[in-house]
Amino acid sequence: MVDIATNEVTAVPAAPPDDAFEHFAALLGYETDCWDVHASPIGDGFVVLDVRSREHFEQGHVPGAVNLPHRRIVERNLAPFDDDVLFVVYCAGPHCNGADKAAMRLAALGRPVKKMIGGIEGWKDEGFELATGSGDEGEVAS
Repeated sequence: MVDIATNEVTAVPAAPPDDAFEHFAALLGYETDCWDVHASPIGDGFVVLDVRSREHFEQGHVPGAVNLPHRRIVERNLAPFDDDVLFVVYCAGPHCNGADKAAMRLAALGRPVKKMIGGIEGWKDEGFELATGSGDEGEVAS
């Protein structure tokens, strides 16, 4: 039974440190954040995939990102990429599940994938610049 005299933070005890380590290590296998993507050279082992619409992509995207809306993630559209390349997917932000849908599609196709938590809103919140237009990255042809 929960002691109602305790506060909401401590009402449920923290997990043992070994369990917490395993949990957070596993979580990092599924996610990365805007800061880590910004600090890492895009193309050095991973591709950033903007899974929003072309219109939203052109209004502002992560520099170096490729636009491939999540509904268009099929093997044919992944052909330009090596089978073992890591895809880092993002959508609008925490209020959007497009990145989760994209990650599921990529995983179902046997492709390595992580989600960039925060999406484009997180990128902007960090103060990172956006690229606009189709840029050199453009959209994956279908």
